[in-house]
Amino acid sequence: MSHAQNNLMPHSLGNMQKAEKIQYGVRFTTDDQHLVWITTYAPTIIRVNITDLHPSSDESYAVVASPQRAFTRMQETSTAWFLETDSLQVRINKKPLRIQFYHHDGSWLDGDDAALGVTWQGSQVYSYRKLQDPERFIGLGEKTGPLNRRGLSYVNWNTDAGYQTYSDPLYATYPFYMGILANHVFGLFFDNTFKSFFNFGGSTDDRMYFFGAEGGEMNYYFFGASTVEGILKDYTELTGRMPMPPLWSLGYQQCRYSYMSQQQLLDVARRFRQDSLPCDVIYCDIDYMRGYRVFTWNPQTYPDPKAMTDTLKQLGMHLVTIIDPGIKIDSSDEAGGYAPYRTGLENGYFAYYPDGQPYTGSVWAGRSHFPDFTRPEVRQWWGEQFQVLVNSGVTGFWNDMNEPAAWGQNIPPVVEFGKGKNIATIQQVHNVYGMQMARATYEGTRKLLNGYRPFVLTRAAYSGIQRYSAEWTGDNFATDDNMMMGYRTLNSMGLSGESFVGMDIGGFNGNPTPELYVRWMSLGVYTPLFRNHTAKGNTSHEPWAWGEFNEITVRHFLQTRYRLLPYLYSCFYASHTTGMPVNRSLAIDYTYDAHIYDPRFDAEYLFGPFMLVAPVVSTQQAAHVYLPHGQWYRFSTDQAYTGDTSWWVPAPLDDLPVFVKAGAIIPMQNAVETTADPGDGILRIHVWYGPDSTSFTYYEDDGQTYQYEQGKYLVRQLQFQPETHQFKISAATGAYVSRFKQIEWIGHHFPNHATFNVNGKPVAVKHLSNDVIALMLPASDQSITIQWEP
Repeated sequence: MSHAQNNLMPHSLGNMQKAEKIQYGVRFTTDDQHLVWITTYAPTIIRVNITDLHPSSDESYAVVASPQRAFTRMQETSTAWFLETDSLQVRINKKPLRIQFYHHDGSWLDGDDAALGVTWQGSQVYSYRKLQDPERFIGLGEKTGPLNRRGLSYVNWNTDAGYQTYSDPLYATYPFYMGILANHVFGLFFDNTFKSFFNFGGSTDDRMYFFGAEGGEMNYYFFGASTVEGILKDYTELTGRMPMPPLWSLGYQQCRYSYMSQQQLLDVARRFRQDSLPCDVIYCDIDYMRGYRVFTWNPQTYPDPKAMTDTLKQLGMHLVTIIDPGIKIDSSDEAGGYAPYRTGLENGYFAYYPDGQPYTGSVWAGRSHFPDFTRPEVRQWWGEQFQVLVNSGVTGFWNDMNEPAAWGQNIPPVVEFGKGKNIATIQQVHNVYGMQMARATYEGTRKLLNGYRPFVLTRAAYSGIQRYSAEWTGDNFATDDNMMMGYRTLNSMGLSGESFVGMDIGGFNGNPTPELYVRWMSLGVYTPLFRNHTAKGNTSHEPWAWGEFNEITVRHFLQTRYRLLPYLYSCFYASHTTGMPVNRSLAIDYTYDAHIYDPRFDAEYLFGPFMLVAPVVSTQQAAHVYLPHGQWYRFSTDQAYTGDTSWWVPAPLDDLPVFVKAGAIIPMQNAVETTADPGDGILRIHVWYGPDSTSFTYYEDDGQTYQYEQGKYLVRQLQFQPETHQFKISAATGAYVSRFKQIEWIGHHFPNHATFNVNGKPVAVKHLSNDVIALMLPASDQSITIQWEP
């Protein structure tokens, strides 16, 4: 057997030889020349990092938190070490070194397979882990397939490709999953940027599950919070949380490949206003550029972009332009040359071969170089290039082709990034390239916009992307299966810390039927990123392209989205402060309910904490939906349904099955055509009666700037307390004055003949229907208590 063949033979982690207490935990040395670092980041977060005796840089693109002391007990016996925090117990067996995690009550959570544990095979490293029965797995971010990943395997290698129902890999890498046992949950984040693999018991005959990577270290974080929600909070504490988005980005976004001229784009924008169709955003795809050179305008087709964006502003709209990473090789001297190419080349800002020559790949612009976004100075330079777009009035920036994608797909493995001690090849950088491009875009445009929030959208991503950008799921297809799969994917992305997510509504590839277009638009209302997009040559996706009846239906959907903006913006505040996604997989709130993993129901999700959305294909006029425990009401009709069972419910194209929980608190406003319109100044707080207390954190700020970071925001706690017959609105906190001048409180299904008072004073209620009442509340930033007597 040759030496090379011998290196490919599996070798598992050896015996413990030495132990040393360190600042945040313990470091073990093994007899096969490895260091095993076990450290804490919180009582519920434990890091395991296995290196050689001379570890490399400990930098992470994903992790922003710092370690902290959390071990409360460290004890050694003849066979093992025992470590404890307030939440977790860890056992480290000595011969061989194997790691096991337990709940603080002693219940098993997860751990190494006794025989294999951590194993190397050439440059590859794997963690083989004990598989429990029953055990479910959820997460991994942008992945197709069912909610429960048990029995399936996946690859993380950001890839530019149109995709079908079970395609893998896709555009983004989220190496984070959760395991669900009979009574406990755990999470695990494998922070390794190389091409990685996850096998949740597929082809192992249920002996084990495993994950690994083609290179790098075995480096993972174990999460032991007692709920899925708690694990998500910890994971986003570790990897960061999203900033507040600009309010306008939560409105409807119209895109296509491409609006071929300034005149065509403005005609589309004016038609939205002419037809009273709510819309806040319109896009320029690559044809706005001069010969596909990024950071340029085509002077023939887009002769005056500033005048164009000024007109859009008058219409209450914002412009988003696409940006690709490839910088066209253009050494012409015309008008000073192509500055991004010239300055990038002069400063050595591009990825390069080992001989120092810049890597050249072909993309839309032809032969191009690719910036090295791993370097801070390159990110700063990239951010400065947006000045030409910002000067033109652009406020949104769409990062595409950043897997990175080049014709032929695979960049040669010898291409290098970084400088000095931080040099890495494309194998290590590939999965974070898009994330670092989005980072450079966000940091640069935030600076250039002088206090105003940019909207940044990316196709490729890695864990932690939520700090910089929204994400969409790339080039989908105009089919019912793809639509349904898309919502499973968005729910999975929410389970991986990325809240601001969406897909190409209507499908990018192919033409939807009118029925599919309408159904998909109805689902877009309940999608964090409501963005319609289609490919060149396809049927137009503007609402009027589908006939008058369908346009009327879609107008109603868009109006519903804009009425829900106070609720939706507050849900984004929850993402900003706690990491909870807007699209909440039912596994978050109903973790141990087996029905939610049934393939018939596993596309369902909560939109915020109170609204259950049941996606249904366009060819069905009735839907089989599962409603979890509790009482539920149809959002459109207020019809009551009991939970813990499935229902066949009407699902015409103009009425998507959406339900609200009993006890739901949903702040709304009147319908407007743009977020720039303040509306009628009335905040409408809808409350659905139920037996249990509920609460909701209501949030406002100016929706445009970062002044909320200095305390210029408004927060009010809304509390429904049926046991005391009260609804409470707390006094406002923060320095922002609400844009709403009145509050209308609207109660659904409250006791008949109940009498009401506000802050102790009797008030008359208005009956909007048999089961819906309303009362106007005084304009006040002080606390308000509504009391009723049945």
